[in-house]
Amino acid sequence: MTDWERQETMTATTPEDASDELAEGTVDVVVVGGGAAGLNGALILARSRRSVVVIDSGTPRNAPAEAVHGLLALDGTPPGEILRRGREQVRHYGGLVVQGEVVAAESVLPAADGDLRFTVTLADGRTITARRILVATGVRDVLPEVPGLAEHWGHSLVHCPYCHGWEVRDEPIGFLATSAASVGPAMLFRQLTDDLIYFTHGTDLHEGTRARFAARGIRIIDTPVAEVVNDENGALAGVRLTDGQVVARRILATVPPTQVRTKGMEGLHLPVQDLPNRSRAFISGTAGITDAPGVWVAGNATDPAAQVGASAAAGALAGIDINKALAIADADAALQPPAEH
Repeated sequence: MTDWERQETMTATTPEDASDELAEGTVDVVVVGGGAAGLNGALILARSRRSVVVIDSGTPRNAPAEAVHGLLALDGTPPGEILRRGREQVRHYGGLVVQGEVVAAESVLPAADGDLRFTVTLADGRTITARRILVATGVRDVLPEVPGLAEHWGHSLVHCPYCHGWEVRDEPIGFLATSAASVGPAMLFRQLTDDLIYFTHGTDLHEGTRARFAARGIRIIDTPVAEVVNDENGALAGVRLTDGQVVARRILATVPPTQVRTKGMEGLHLPVQDLPNRSRAFISGTAGITDAPGVWVAGNATDPAAQVGASAAAGALAGIDINKALAIADADAALQPPAEH
């Protein structure tokens, strides 16, 4: 197990409220993933009087963060509190939130009315049938393999200037590059501090970029980082380079590759795309529609850079589109002659 996998395990959370019982029979929509995208999609559907079940594994990406920022009216709210309120609101309108891990989801033979059907299987063997599926599984951040780095993730190790930037303003920041795609974010962190060091850490940096960094007062260190150094209280104190030199820093920033959470989704045959910085995500179109009939994708699973607000908005758009598709399917089914007995 790598450092970042251990950190993810450490930050896995179980929602404080109890799990709902899994619905029997066929529901309109199963939402896989109970983050901002999944819950907002479920909220839209539940308010449209659709039967909706959210399956949540309890491992949100932003669990290590102390607060969500840049979200209008909720800036500074702990991520767990936002999710708690979201689950409460989905339930208020009749939606269900079930704690569990999806291990399989696949299309099955259409129903008698010709409409789509999917079977979703949980790790404990329970199954549920749905007419449509919204995939909001999110992504995993793959942190650089630097000893001591992962323990500071979400605190002294940050990745997003819009999520954490104000909180680290004017601090001595070290930016740990992971690819050529790190250059742009590093320039954004320069807006937050006059004391920024860019550790190339084995990545290439063009002469033109070096000149731009120099013009902006960004110091460049090409010697690779060997490990993170803490002070006597366990707080981040800097990094030790492979030549033994210790560079003092209070904050580290990095833009790690992200890998979409595909476990259990293989049977849906969703196309995956390669993104810059060695990241991968599901491919989706307008409102999260995919090439797989009856399946939508929303949130970080298709847009790894989306913040909480953008993910929630994507979930809402997907929920609206799913409701429209179900309304058309309902009308088509109503047109069919009644079955003979």
